[in-house]
Amino acid sequence: MSAAEGSDQVLYELADDVACITFDDGKANALSRAAIDAINAALDRAEGEAKAVVLAGRPGRFSAGFDLSVMKGGIDDVRALVRSGAELALRLYTFPRPVVLACTGHALAAGAILLMSGDVRIGAQGAFKIGLNEVAIGMPVPHFAIELARDRLSKRHLTESVQLATVFDATEALDVGYLDSVVEPDSVIPAARARAAEFAATLSIPAFEATRRTLRDPVAASIRNALDADLSAFFVAQ
Repeated sequence: MSAAEGSDQVLYELADDVACITFDDGKANALSRAAIDAINAALDRAEGEAKAVVLAGRPGRFSAGFDLSVMKGGIDDVRALVRSGAELALRLYTFPRPVVLACTGHALAAGAILLMSGDVRIGAQGAFKIGLNEVAIGMPVPHFAIELARDRLSKRHLTESVQLATVFDATEALDVGYLDSVVEPDSVIPAARARAAEFAATLSIPAFEATRRTLRDPVAASIRNALDADLSAFFVAQ
């Protein structure tokens, strides 16, 4: 195993061809520009030296969404942050290695968007809140998030998840499509590492990359083509 390295918010470890990226800001795991930049830097490294990736949160919190100190500020700063988050979600969605998300707790708004971007999502059992709550807190759900939801969430739950801002517990999130399995909180990261190690050992990376493009490029292209218009229409209700 390589020595753990990273920023004060993001820790990077490599073992058994698996890069484990742990996001922990000591608080709500809000997606600030600094946090997004640090996660992207870790993904840069993973792309060069790993065969699979785990992205994990801190105990009790995967991510509470975008940094509220920015989201309550000027619209230009808001749109810049949302763009960075959209680009991170899109990067995970199209990443050329399998991505396993260790949902260690609450995953709201942008946190739920990240869940829709991974290949396998392993969640912590418990009364955690998972969902797109934007409409309830005064924000439209952007086009990029809706496209990811159309692709990854259950059609039966799409309207309540996106339009009606329903927030689910971990067990409900399985049926909705935010999660693929639920385990005890202490087992989330070990289970994610084990699943990623399985992918690293068994999947052909060239075949994975080619299949990734065929499967996900159409949705990714739709998101990229609409992103400028999507962000220009984005607002936060006062």
